[in-house]
Amino acid sequence: MDLAYIPSPSTGVINLGPIPLRGYAFCIIIGVFVAVWYGNKRWIARGGTAGTVADIAVWAVPFGLVGGRLYHVITDYQLYFSEGENWVDAFKIWEGGLGIWGAIALGAVGAWIGCRRRGIPLPAWADALAPGIAFAQAIGRWGNWFNQELYGRPTDLPWALKITEGANREAGLYHPTFLYESLWCVGVGFLVIWADRRFKLGHGRAFALYVAAYCSGRAWIEYMRVDEAHHILGVRLNVWTAIIVFLLAVLYMVISARIRPGREEVVEPRPVAKDGDDAKGDDAADDTVKGETGEKAGDADPGAADAGPDLVKGKGKGKDKGKDTDGSDADASDADGSGTDVEHGADNGAGSAAKS
Repeated sequence: MDLAYIPSPSTGVINLGPIPLRGYAFCIIIGVFVAVWYGNKRWIARGGTAGTVADIAVWAVPFGLVGGRLYHVITDYQLYFSEGENWVDAFKIWEGGLGIWGAIALGAVGAWIGCRRRGIPLPAWADALAPGIAFAQAIGRWGNWFNQELYGRPTDLPWALKITEGANREAGLYHPTFLYESLWCVGVGFLVIWADRRFKLGHGRAFALYVAAYCSGRAWIEYMRVDEAHHILGVRLNVWTAIIVFLLAVLYMVISARIRPGREEVVEPRPVAKDGDDAKGDDAADDTVKGETGEKAGDADPGAADAGPDLVKGKGKGKDKGKDTDGSDADASDADGSGTDVEHGADNGAGSAAKS
């Protein structure tokens, strides 16, 4: 008699009238929401603007879903295109079957398109989203629990997963590999958060750390699974994929740290604010002030702007030397245009009076 085990749900679908609500789909949707929400918080902390992560996710998520499904269908084509199978089932994504490798690869293409449209560096965006993706995977793996799929070898451990009889599966107690991977992904997410704070990871290295850490766990978890899969040299295809991607991620971190040490100072170009709060706004405000000053100084009359300095000089001359107070460079003339200096004329008049 088994005293303890993890039960499986009797069904993964709840019918709300004609609308089927599937547990697998709910887990994927909630995971995407968590990734975008937490990625947005990290993006703002890095100096980005709110909503940018969601705008780019509009491109990344659909591409990721298509990529994940394509990887699954291609690597498990016998489930859909062998004799007796219906190829239309390849489009039934709600029944499960998303390959994380294809989801990340094609999702990155969608993210690149979104980043390019916004003028944002893809590595910085990926760094902000990295731990959120790990948490999203942790949530998404519970969709496999609803579908009673992706379990491991038989076991009598207290946390064994009870699988009921169904298509392509036998009733029994198995290793809950979905749970192992879910917990591993939670650990990966917190690892990336800690390392990012401790070492100020940038230029895609936080994302590369997530990839490497996930692959290291996926390799041994994948090795425990008993569902049908292709093998190369006696090893499951996904194990080889995890090893190769792990090595590539580590290599990227090493090379990137040497070529681009540190972290990006600017992750998103700021739009010009109307109130001039940011740097660009201040420049615009300065230009406005300069423009207004130019108009007041006489921009309408090209010669008026140059008259300003002479005006000041003229005032000084008028006080000290008796020059014309209108600021002209010429010496002051008398009223009849004789050109006699006012101050000198006064002196001459005084002298004449004295002689008289």
